[in-house]
Amino acid sequence: MKQPIATTAAPGAIGPYSQAIDAGNLVFVSGQLPIDPATGTMPDNVADQTAQSLMNAAAILQSAGLTLDNVVKTTVLLTNIADFGAMNEVYLHYFEAPFPARSAFAVRDLPKGALVEIEVIASK
Repeated sequence: MKQPIATTAAPGAIGPYSQAIDAGNLVFVSGQLPIDPATGTMPDNVADQTAQSLMNAAAILQSAGLTLDNVVKTTVLLTNIADFGAMNEVYLHYFEAPFPARSAFAVRDLPKGALVEIEVIASK
């Protein structure tokens, strides 16, 4: 069973994909760019972009009746691995122990010039 999840409280998909998919016991949230859904703009620095990306993921999870407490795995994409520390400081404020499993990668570019993109997998 695969059900799409969508909300206007987070940026809409900018391609042929769903904001999230409910796959029974798991919800897969697509990578969230740090776009403010109200204004369509992105913050200038990686710390504020990290916060916005996580707020977008939280809004999508909320539309599925979940919270960031349900997250079991995250993937963080950074355009500059030197931003890892700044991202990590903000990330820490959105999750509690036991923290989700996480992967973090440096990538060459992200859509719309973003500095960070974060995807999450949540368990019901």
